[in-house]
Amino acid sequence: MGPHVQVDVEMSFRVTKPGPAAFVVAFAGGAGQEEFAYPAPPRQVAFEHRTRAQVLDLPEGEHVVRYRAERALGPVEGEPVTLDDLIRYTRPSRYCPSDRMGGLALSRFGHLPGARSQVEAIVRHVREHLSYVVGAGSPADDAVDTYLAGEGVCRDYAHVCIALCRVIDIPARFAAVYAPGLSPMDFHAVFEAAIDGRWYVFDATGLAPRQSLCRIATGRDAADTAFLSTLGCELDFLGNTVLATAGPSLPEDDGSELIALA
Repeated sequence: MGPHVQVDVEMSFRVTKPGPAAFVVAFAGGAGQEEFAYPAPPRQVAFEHRTRAQVLDLPEGEHVVRYRAERALGPVEGEPVTLDDLIRYTRPSRYCPSDRMGGLALSRFGHLPGARSQVEAIVRHVREHLSYVVGAGSPADDAVDTYLAGEGVCRDYAHVCIALCRVIDIPARFAAVYAPGLSPMDFHAVFEAAIDGRWYVFDATGLAPRQSLCRIATGRDAADTAFLSTLGCELDFLGNTVLATAGPSLPEDDGSELIALA
């Protein structure tokens, strides 16, 4: 068997008011093999960037949803950056208020030659400035909050990098991914930046090799990529487990290459 990624996700919850909910945990665009396990078949909704949501009608009680999938890995060419991308992904957004980070970004990175050197400098700066602290911050924190606090988790690192890129007119977007090699294992967040007209993936946490990352969802920031959204039901989330492995071995990533996200 050639290079591949396998994932096994399980989510538990207690529904107190019945109704629909959307789960965004499937590989973007599909997989060679996949199974979404729940007593009733889900309704699938397709979004841009190949993001897929599975919508379930949930009765009251405790439930478990499981997603298993396997996907082959291979060389990936960066997606072209469209005019729509250029407009959308240089604007401020909920968690990436680039309009409030102008002085920092322009003074530190605005003078550097070319988008690649600017993005790489942003990644280095964020990695050095922030401390990765499990449980740091809150779901309401944006990139400014994180930068001032000096600590965060993967989504926070991505938000800060995206905001700084957008200040200097480099389109940047958020990606939720599976990340073999991540410890502790969970869903992971990275960002993509536009370089020479194509999208490439960066990760200021450096916690997992980019070559085996697999896209789940893409958007302006974390608000567009939530793995669970209630659509009228009410529930208590009881927890989740995520396992993502790459075979036959985990690739090495020294950070020097431009890598496109599958």
